[in-house]
Amino acid sequence: MRQRRRGLGRSAGLALAALSCGSALAGGDPAEGEKVFSACRSCHQVGEGARHGIGPHLDRVFGREAGSLEGFAYSLALRRKGAQGLVWNAQTLDVYLKRPQAYVPGTRMSFRGMAGNEDRANLIAYLEAASAGAPAADPGAAPAPRDEIGALAMNIEGDPALGQYLANECVTCHQPSGRADGIPSIVGWPRVAFVRALFEYKTNVRAHEVMRMVTRNLGNDEIAALAAYFGSLTPQ
Repeated sequence: MRQRRRGLGRSAGLALAALSCGSALAGGDPAEGEKVFSACRSCHQVGEGARHGIGPHLDRVFGREAGSLEGFAYSLALRRKGAQGLVWNAQTLDVYLKRPQAYVPGTRMSFRGMAGNEDRANLIAYLEAASAGAPAADPGAAPAPRDEIGALAMNIEGDPALGQYLANECVTCHQPSGRADGIPSIVGWPRVAFVRALFEYKTNVRAHEVMRMVTRNLGNDEIAALAAYFGSLTPQ
């Protein structure tokens, strides 16, 4: 009985935390929220055919236990929050989006937070409209073919052992535990998303001087190996 009461207390605490931080929810505009979501698209997909990328897809996110979607490597922190009773709804998303690391310490999401109440309200309204009735994507299905610069590396079966050797330079910044303390986590990334990101840095599609220097001498086999190694790790 005591154990059950403690579990209920944790769940109640999560709900109270969501309600005590000020609501951003009244009058959210989905059309404006779609504009806000443009900043999220590099990691998340939503709507028909959405798939996991750097972050999990957000179809049918409302009513879902946190950290529970199959086919994505969530942080241990988020999985624990889900087991303690955190379910995504307008209130909990509002608090999480305001300060992700404060609400779920140890989350892999490197986004620092969205301070504007109106932006959060609009984004949540858009997510609810876009994800409401969207067919669930098959997490094991192959991504739709696309003409992109990293296509050759994406088709290579990377060597995780080589990737581990090459990762020495990566882990000077990116924590192998999967924590994202100011620097994005790359642990557990899907292979295609990982390869695409490195090629975008390599060709300056993503402007980042350090990452461009790190990737400029990497060949297809090496990028595929890094993707295989980091994709094999489980966030702690």
